[in-house]
Amino acid sequence: MISTVIDKSLGLEFPIFQGGMAWVADAYLAAGVSNAGGLGLIAAMNSNGEQLRAEIKKCKELTDKPFGVNIMLMSPFVEEAVQVVIEEGIKVITTGAGNPGKYMQRWLDAGIKVIPVVPSVALARKMEKLGAFAVIAEGGESGGHVGDLTTMALVPQVVDAVNIPVIAAGGIADGRQIAAAFMLGAVGVQVGTRFLVATECTIAQEYKDKIIKAKDIDTVVTGKRLGHPVRAIRNSFTREYTKAEYNSSEVSDEELEKMGVGRLRLAVREGDVSHGTVLAGQVAAMVKKEQPAREIITEMFAQAEEVLNGATKWVK
Repeated sequence: MISTVIDKSLGLEFPIFQGGMAWVADAYLAAGVSNAGGLGLIAAMNSNGEQLRAEIKKCKELTDKPFGVNIMLMSPFVEEAVQVVIEEGIKVITTGAGNPGKYMQRWLDAGIKVIPVVPSVALARKMEKLGAFAVIAEGGESGGHVGDLTTMALVPQVVDAVNIPVIAAGGIADGRQIAAAFMLGAVGVQVGTRFLVATECTIAQEYKDKIIKAKDIDTVVTGKRLGHPVRAIRNSFTREYTKAEYNSSEVSDEELEKMGVGRLRLAVREGDVSHGTVLAGQVAAMVKKEQPAREIITEMFAQAEEVLNGATKWVK
């Protein structure tokens, strides 16, 4: 069995986190993944304090296992989210879309293990200095907001740069990729795209079907012009958006920004996978069927163990 400082320190069965995906990572998915032995995460996204509190309370009713909250630092309600996780006794949080330095000491004083998502060595080092328990090194293969470095390049550089645990994210959908992450020096993984088709995931069936039908080159990155690139599956919206993005003489940044408002919710909750944003990583084509979270996790780790046990066959 694969066991590291991550599962031992956080009270998990497996060293795996579920990504804190906006409009996706609700109490039902978080509880499902936690009950399956991983760390489920509720996405605070743009929820106000009371909305987040309600989701946390719901998750507590659904599981007695550890779960966490992902805090998006660009949220207009971030201050409320910061306080709610403290009041609700959340033990683990991950952060994204910015530098959590402003809030770190409050969380640490409350006994919370803070695990920021980092796209670079510089930010990883800064998070270590601020007291982060670990960092999630996320490569640009992932779905949603992406950085420039790939997981293969980013993870070992972050591992070499810090003395805290490193969790690998981006491009992980089966046991071979988990094994590769461990070989790069990571001690855990975060998975998003494959959990989109967990039976406990409450997103629209059309979204799940879009993931299952995806081919290897079906994702595209948009939004580079605005400074926050996003990876999604190609559809009518991405084609329309790309055309506007490269027409700066006629489409202003403000107009481009407005084009994306509400598109993720449209796909995730209303099932409009043509005009909504279908966020997914490059591994979407490796996701073949809907499965319970427990089955997904055990299948991935059984394969990872097999791969790691057989790795010495290349050494003569």
